[in-house]
Order: sequence, then C-alpha cells, then structure tokens
Amino acid sequence: MKYLLLLLLLNVTSFISYSQNFSAQIVAEDDKKAIPYATVKTNVNTGVISNEEGFFTLIISDSITSLTISCLGFEQKTIPVDQIKTEHAIIELKTAINQLDEVIISNKPLNAESIIAKVRENISSNYKNHLINHGIFSRTTNYADFKKLDFEIEKASHIKKRNLQSANRELEAMAKEVKEGNIIQFEDFKGSLYVLNKDSTKIEASKATKILDSKNNFSLDDIQEKSQRIVLKYLDSSKTYKIKSGFFKLEDSLDLNDDKVQDLQKKEYQLNALNSSTRKTLRRALFYKNSFIDKLINPKLYDYTLKTTTFNETLTYVIQFTPSKERAKYTGLIYINGDSFAITQVDYDFYEDRHGKKINFKFLLGLKYIHSISNGTIIFEKNNHNLYQPKYIKHNYGSYFYANRDVKFIENSSDRYKVRFSCRLEGDNRFKQEILFTSHSNLTSEEFQNMKQNKAIEYTQLDAFDKSFWGNEEILEPLNEMKNFNVNP
Repeated sequence: MKYLLLLLLLNVTSFISYSQNFSAQIVAEDDKKAIPYATVKTNVNTGVISNEEGFFTLIISDSITSLTISCLGFEQKTIPVDQIKTEHAIIELKTAINQLDEVIISNKPLNAESIIAKVRENISSNYKNHLINHGIFSRTTNYADFKKLDFEIEKASHIKKRNLQSANRELEAMAKEVKEGNIIQFEDFKGSLYVLNKDSTKIEASKATKILDSKNNFSLDDIQEKSQRIVLKYLDSSKTYKIKSGFFKLEDSLDLNDDKVQDLQKKEYQLNALNSSTRKTLRRALFYKNSFIDKLINPKLYDYTLKTTTFNETLTYVIQFTPSKERAKYTGLIYINGDSFAITQVDYDFYEDRHGKKINFKFLLGLKYIHSISNGTIIFEKNNHNLYQPKYIKHNYGSYFYANRDVKFIENSSDRYKVRFSCRLEGDNRFKQEILFTSHSNLTSEEFQNMKQNKAIEYTQLDAFDKSFWGNEEILEPLNEMKNFNVNP
C-alpha cells in the first residue's frame, strides 16, 4: 500500500510539473477593452475561444510552446508561452487597418448588394447542414425578475379555517422569497449532437451540471408547481384532484404521491428537451430557405452598407444590415470572407423598437406577453475540407410577462369539492444559451438511425463553478457572474 501511494503521489507531482491551467485576458492595445470570441490556438491543438469578457483558460503542457490569437478586426499574434507568463495574463492585440478603398472584381465595383449576392451563390459550396456529428459544450443561463407575485385562496368551504390560514401564509412566504431572491441558474452539459437534417437531431450527453441557489430555484413553471403542492398539502391526502386553470383543459389527476410531483425532485435533464432547445439554437446557424440567416441576406427585407477590414491577412467584408421592410426585425453586422464569400460571423439584435411575439389579453384573459430581447452572435470556422461549420453560437432571449390566473383543484369524488386560488404575477425573464462546437465529423443515415437517444442524464448540482469537474475537456470559459456565484460564500 505504501508503494502504491508513493507511485500515485509521483504521478500527480509529475502531472503538476508538466501541465497546468493558464488563464489570461485578451484586450485591445489602444483602448484596453476586452476582446470577445478571439480564437486561441496552440502549436499542438485547436485551442479555445475567449468569452464575452475576453478571458480564456488553457491546459499548458511542455509540448505547448506558443499560442496564436486571432480575431476579426485585429492583427493575428503569436506568442511564446514563456513570454505570456511574464505579461500578467494580459494579451494585447493591435487593431487591423481598415481598408475603405473601393474593391474591384472583374472590372466591376463590388458593392454591398453584389457581395450579399455572391454569399448566396456560394452557400452550397461553403456549408453543409446535414449528416454531421457535432461535439458540443452547451451553457444555458436563466434569469428571472418578479416585480409582482400574489397568491390567495379564494374559495375552500370544506377546508378547516386554520389549514386555510396556514396555506395562505405559506403562499405569501413563497411569494416574498421569490420577489426578494436573486434568481439565476447555470446549466452546463457536454456531449454530441447528431444532425440528420434541420428538423431531425439526436443528442448524447456525457456530463452535466446545474449551479443554483436551491432556495431561489424559481421559474414560471416552478412557481405554479410549488404553489399547487402547497395547496395539495392541506387537502385530503387520501384523495386525488384534477387541476383546471383559466381556459386550459383539465390536467391528469394529481396527488402528493404522484410520479409527476416526485419527478420534480430528480436531478435530471430530459434529453428530449435538451435536444429540442439545442436544435433550435443550431438552426440559427444553418442555411436553408427562410432560415434565420437566409432572411438576413435577403435584399427584399434588408438594406446593406459596406465596410472592409482584414483578418489573418485575408480580406473580410463587413456588411451592416438594417430593415428595409416592416416585417424585418434585426440589425447588426455580417462578416464575409473575401476569397470564398462565406459568412464567418454574424452579430444581431432587435432593431430600435422592434420586438418578437406580442400577446395582450390582459383585461380579457388576464394574460400579457412581449418578446422584448433577441440578440446574439454566430461564429463559423473553416475545417480541413474547406467547409464552414459553426464554432460558437450565443442567443439571448428575454420577455415581459403578466398573468392573472385562477386555479381550481377539483376532488375526484362524488362530492366534487373545489378549491380555488388566484395567482397574479408580473416580471421579466431572460435566458442565454451558448453552444461551443468542439469537433465535427461526417455521419451516415444508418449511423443516425442506429443511434439511441437516452431519456435523461443525471446532473451534478454545484454551489459554485468548479473547473476540475470538467478536467481537460474543452468548455466555455465562465463569465465573472458565474465565477463569483456561490451559494455559501
């Protein structure tokens, strides 16, 4: 046993000696502002990308002697590893020289519209959307801000008065906790996304975590579920109940021992839900008729303004787009490779006062909803076959909500006793999904059909971000809000 312990100690010491985590921030040389989404490659692997705050982390071993950093709009920089360790983990990049001269191709001036036309002409030779296995790391950050939240049991003639008072006190305490709480949670998973086509994908997850303050673990669905369970607790536990809410149809029977209620306690991600949300985000980076990007490069919907810059000594066109029609919603920048006419990056946001879906039945049905935030970034990277695949996708989604709903519990018995309580809530919610693509490989139809997607993956619940959980695997560098999040500081 002593020799075994000594051997393990030597191996650990050897690993520490020859491999260590190295973190740095990439900033602009002129104004010292952080540079997001810079590609950091080493002399032995594909490396990582910097996060929104310019930070990245690498596992540095003796075989890694240099880093090469590149980013749109900045000059590429290669640095020996030894030199970086003396720069206080700050790496500065010089701004690339903008080239505003008119570009001539085939003796004809190339304007913004003709560049967009060439992008459309070259889509089939630049991109592949189907039969691909993507290695991915996904992070979803959920935020909620409840401005109003009120519960009240309005009718319950067969419940004892003291039970009614206790239920209302619990509902009031929960509402107070929700409004005062810092409601944020982080959900990470690593795995593979198998893509047959834009509408058919399967997902495989190998590791997953959730970071949250369990006392403040609330979402719109959580609030409804938890308030229902509070009411159920004071009803006859020997009976089952149906739930009717507003204009919605009756749900299945529920009781305190119902599997649906018990499933809320499981620490699992349902893979069907992960697959659906990941596919939806991926589709923003796919080229097909009426896709998100297809609409952005439709001159019937958008106006374009041309700028030019350089990246890695290759000309890159920078096209600013703004809506030309009322039905177009976005503004932003499209970066286009000057040789292949492939889109390499898209930054987008809602234009001025435009918004997504809007529902206002506040006085008729007690419901109001406005999709108020939609912005993000899509980055493509060229592979060894000269095809462009997504490297990173970020999408922010936010909405305003208002609901004033009556919920009825109807006893499954001949008496048909009813309990009615009202739920009034108002606030804003936002979520951000980021996907880092770590690998791409071709897939056959047979391989896709034979791949069996599991039902769920168990996640590890953490109180704070722990890089050691992921080992040497390529993941997204957390932002400061995630690094500083700690349930028990």
